[in-house]
Amino acid sequence: MEQKPEILDTRLVHRSRLFGIEEVHLRFSNGTECQFERLRTPPIAGVMCVPLLDDNTVVLIREYGAGTEEYHLTLPKGGYEHGEDWREAANRELQEEAGYACGRMTFLKDMTLSPGYMGHHIRAVLAEDLHESRLPGDEPEPLEVLTWELSRLDELMERDDMNEARVIAALYMVRAMKESG
Repeated sequence: MEQKPEILDTRLVHRSRLFGIEEVHLRFSNGTECQFERLRTPPIAGVMCVPLLDDNTVVLIREYGAGTEEYHLTLPKGGYEHGEDWREAANRELQEEAGYACGRMTFLKDMTLSPGYMGHHIRAVLAEDLHESRLPGDEPEPLEVLTWELSRLDELMERDDMNEARVIAALYMVRAMKESG
């Protein structure tokens, strides 16, 4: 069994309104010491919904990504609010961003993004038995809501605006789940 490196020290080197950058001093089991920088893990967990209108129709949203300076097709997602569990957070984000609530939610997978320098986690969930329901959200502009057939997922992947890795992974997981029954 592999032994994790020992954390000798962590130091906050910069903080912005949204992010903190930490310097982490590690000692590996072979005695090698080195320093890494990482984005501090946010104190709130994230959740991402794969909403299905039926076994073949996924609800997507189109929103602006400030990090890439482009609009992207994506899935409803966001952080937990105080006291929420993942089901409540997922259902709230789904209503705020896509205008649907769900009657059934299924855990898919907890995912990380760039674990070499970020500790960010997001829980991917399948949302089914949808019905229209809208809550006010915190987006600066209205989000475009559209649908796509999972049976045409390969065509969706050819689009330039479909490129977020965790969204792609979740869509392929759900398609495989539905194809296997």
